[in-house]
Amino acid sequence: MYYAEDNRMRELQLQAEKVRKRIVELIYSSKNGHIGGGLSSVEIETALYFEIMNIDPKNPQKADRDRFILSKGHSVETLYAVLVAAEFFSDEILSTYSHFNSMLAGHPTKKVPGIELNSGALGHGLSVGVGMAIAAKMDHKQYRTYVLMGDGELGEGSVYEAAMAASHYKLDNLVAIIDRNMLQISGKTEDIMSLEPIKERWESFGWEISEVDGNNMETVVKSFRSLNHSNSIPKLIIAHTTKGCGISFMEKIAKWHHGIPNTEQFDEAIAEINDRINNLNDL
Repeated sequence: MYYAEDNRMRELQLQAEKVRKRIVELIYSSKNGHIGGGLSSVEIETALYFEIMNIDPKNPQKADRDRFILSKGHSVETLYAVLVAAEFFSDEILSTYSHFNSMLAGHPTKKVPGIELNSGALGHGLSVGVGMAIAAKMDHKQYRTYVLMGDGELGEGSVYEAAMAASHYKLDNLVAIIDRNMLQISGKTEDIMSLEPIKERWESFGWEISEVDGNNMETVVKSFRSLNHSNSIPKLIIAHTTKGCGISFMEKIAKWHHGIPNTEQFDEAIAEINDRINNLNDL
């Protein structure tokens, strides 16, 4: 049993590294995108789509599907790469990202199979997620709603209005995730708009909190699996991540929020990822 679980974690991490590689390729080829926050959320989104959520790529609008909202919509490259890996649409379409007349824009749109919400105006994703979770309760449906927020967007007041509503309506079918990489476009989050103490703040709104290493696949999966969806309490996972995770020269550097690698940097990044992919394949 332990071997099977270890093997599954290896498979998931291998998938995450393939997603990470595709993100770098997309941003390099298009000369557009938000690479830092995309790389920090790879394990979270891979775990959701390949292990946790009830979804069907052949029927992306099925009524009982789990919902995922990318509130930090500027980091859409990760979601696109995950959706392609999960076979919602083809890699040929993915290669048109940011091209003229492509359906793949720099923020999520519902034109794309698997996308639930046009997002990108920061601070709105959780409010929509609350609405989806309320709808599930009213319709006596079992689907769950997952909302991924960036820590930089927590300065938006609408986030806390949604947090109060989620507790008031006892939305135990709602899971919010904070990509806590400590950096936003202008620098360190704590220098720009202090967010701490996040845990205590959200607890005061009536949420159940867990904190995980958001770039460790095993801890991410265990955190999602351990959530109690029958206790009338909304869930928040504070995922402590690294901006630019997986690319040594990008990690924890604010300029890579939306930096574009040059050819030398691209080659170095791909080489690092390929080494990890090869190591995982050898296990």
